[in-house]
Amino acid sequence: MKPAWHIARHVTFLKSNLLPVVIERMDTKKLDLGLLVTLEALLAEGNVTRAARRLNLSQPALSARLARLRDALGDPLLIPAQRGMVLTQRAVELQQPLHEALEGVRRVVADGAPFDPATMQATLVIAASDYQQYALLTRFSVALRTEAPMVRIAWRTLDVLALAAQLERGEVDLALATPNHAPAAMRQRQLYRENYTVIARQGHPAVQDHLSLDVFCALEHVVVSLQGGGFSGATDAALEAVGRRRTVALSTPGFLIVPEVVSQSDMIALVPRRLADGWADRLQVLEPPLAIPGVTVASVWHDRTTNHPAQRWLRERLTTLAAEG
Repeated sequence: MKPAWHIARHVTFLKSNLLPVVIERMDTKKLDLGLLVTLEALLAEGNVTRAARRLNLSQPALSARLARLRDALGDPLLIPAQRGMVLTQRAVELQQPLHEALEGVRRVVADGAPFDPATMQATLVIAASDYQQYALLTRFSVALRTEAPMVRIAWRTLDVLALAAQLERGEVDLALATPNHAPAAMRQRQLYRENYTVIARQGHPAVQDHLSLDVFCALEHVVVSLQGGGFSGATDAALEAVGRRRTVALSTPGFLIVPEVVSQSDMIALVPRRLADGWADRLQVLEPPLAIPGVTVASVWHDRTTNHPAQRWLRERLTTLAAEG
C-alpha cells in the first residue's frame, strides 16, 4: 500500500497549487479533503441539488458545506441566474486544476488499496438500447450476482440527445452506444462489432430460405429509429448506392418488438445478428441481398470515473463479457 505521505503530498498540492494567483485570498486552514471533493462536485454540477445527489448528501448538508467553501475562498462560487445557478469566474478557473489534483489523490488511493469485487458496494447506472440490454447487459447483470453481489445495476433507455448531459451530471455512469452517438468529450472503448441479418416469418410466401434483391425491395420493412419517427438508415443508403429503394411500413423506437411483429406479418426487417440468433427457431434468418455496413458498439463514460476502482473493474468485466460473444 502507498504510504500516507503520498496522499499528504497530493493534499498539500491541492491547497498550495490551485492557481495561486486566483486563490490569493483563500484561507487554506479552513479546507480539508472532504470540502475539496464537495467543491469539485459543485463546480461540475453547477447545482446544489444535483451535487448533493452525486455525493449522497442531503441538500441542507451540502448547502452548509457550500457556505464553508464560500467563506474559505472568499467567493460565492455559484450565483443565481435566469435559469438556475452559474459559476463565478473564480469557480470556472478553479474547476480544471481541482479536478486534476483530486484525480491524483484517487490514483494514489486506488493503486494502494486492496480491491475485492465480492465485497464492493456500488450502484451502476447504464444507458443502452433494448437490443444492447438483451445482447450484453443481461449476461453482465447475471454474472455480477455471483461475482459482485453487492453491486446494484439500473438500466436506462439510451437517449442519444441527452447522453452528454446525463454523463456530465452523473445521472448515467456508463453507456453502450455506437461511436457516432458517443459524445465527443467522453471516453469510449470498443466492445464488439455487430452485423445485420434479415428476418422473415416462417412460411412467408415470398421468402423461402433465400432473399433476392428484387424481393427485398418489394416487401414491406420494419425499421428501428432510436430517436423515434425515422424511416431510413444505413440500409437505405446502401440501396441508393445501387439505384434501388425499399418500402418502410413501420418505424419503432426499440429492437425487441421487431421479431414479434415480423413473426405475425409479411413484413421483414434487418436486425442485429445477436438478436436474430435468439429467434432462429421461430423465424427465417437470412443474409441480406446486398452489403449492409455493420456497427461498432462501444462503452462510453465520463472522465471523472476513469480511475474509480469499482467503476474501472465493472467496465473491464463488461469488456471481457463482450469479447466472449
